[in-house]
Amino acid sequence: MRNRKKRCGKGPVRHSTAWRVIVLLLIITFIIPQVGCSSNDENYQGISKTGFYLDTICTITIYGVDPESRLGKELAQAGEEQQKKKILQLITDAFLECDRCEKILSKTVDTSEIAQINRAGGKTVTVGDMTAEVIRKGLEFGDLSGGAFDITIGKATDLWNFHDVDEKHESEDPLPEKAALEEAVRHVNYRKVHVDGNQVTLGDPEMEIDLGGIAKGYISDRLAVWLQEQGVVSAVIDLGGNIVAMGGKSKQLLQLPEEDFTIGIRNPQDSTGQLLAAFTCRDKAVVTSGTYERYVEKDGKKYHHILDPKTGMPADTDVESVTIIMNRGHGADADGLSTTCLALGVKKGMELIESTDDAEAVFVDRNGTVSATSGAPDLT
Repeated sequence: MRNRKKRCGKGPVRHSTAWRVIVLLLIITFIIPQVGCSSNDENYQGISKTGFYLDTICTITIYGVDPESRLGKELAQAGEEQQKKKILQLITDAFLECDRCEKILSKTVDTSEIAQINRAGGKTVTVGDMTAEVIRKGLEFGDLSGGAFDITIGKATDLWNFHDVDEKHESEDPLPEKAALEEAVRHVNYRKVHVDGNQVTLGDPEMEIDLGGIAKGYISDRLAVWLQEQGVVSAVIDLGGNIVAMGGKSKQLLQLPEEDFTIGIRNPQDSTGQLLAAFTCRDKAVVTSGTYERYVEKDGKKYHHILDPKTGMPADTDVESVTIIMNRGHGADADGLSTTCLALGVKKGMELIESTDDAEAVFVDRNGTVSATSGAPDLT
């Protein structure tokens, strides 16, 4: 991601089994319509599949395949049911890649490369290209954000439980003790992470890397590249709010894209999933971070999951949600920027986005006021 001076604009465990099933069904009901992409052809909505990966609901919808690709030619010889079966298998294979990436990048997977780094006690660990690349990207955002985004927040996130909550987001677990948070943030400093090729060393043996603020965006980029290699020209990848719109929307499976996708921005103050605004786009990475989905409530106060690296407490922000819009292939950047801007607040977040060449943003503050950067798409 490049930076330059730009014109002024307008304005960062576990449910019970039964409750998790209920939550997943509700999320599917509310989220899919808002990120689903509208078309004048109401009879064709693509072929879609949903799964639970990366600790969130993930949905991939394929609308169009290049008829001149190998897959397109195979589909042209198949019946409708066989076409659907082939596309669903393709999506399943994409989810398998998503699962593979998660097993490499997640700090909560004991065998992951991130877990190996965190357990190494400061010793150098040799990792794969993927892990090294995502860590380097995370360090870039540490610099860009002035430390508001810090991939070494892991010890602090360990103290919070944003998952084991009931339908009211209340938990029986107590909030983290102040002394524990103070000790945790003593080991938060991204500048002590050293990457030399594929070798990673933590300068503080007690620190822990957590790539939760950037990994989904990176993985969404990989999935889009893989699907394109298979011949897909029109699709929407949604990894829990990390969206990639591949091309525009095709009106038939064996057809090139004809129109833009429509992406919805959820009203963060409406628990039913109502949309606050929408915009059209094609070939874009769109990532939303908000305080309204993953949080715990105690004594009437909401504690969201984006933590301040200096205190280990939820960042003090006036942002309810921020949506970052970038060109396709920049999902990791959009992911990092969305987390950063939520932590920074509307004013500083807006200034950051306006200073970049290749990102736009839509902010929703605590009062429900919508602010968009100067190059953001028109909202409806």
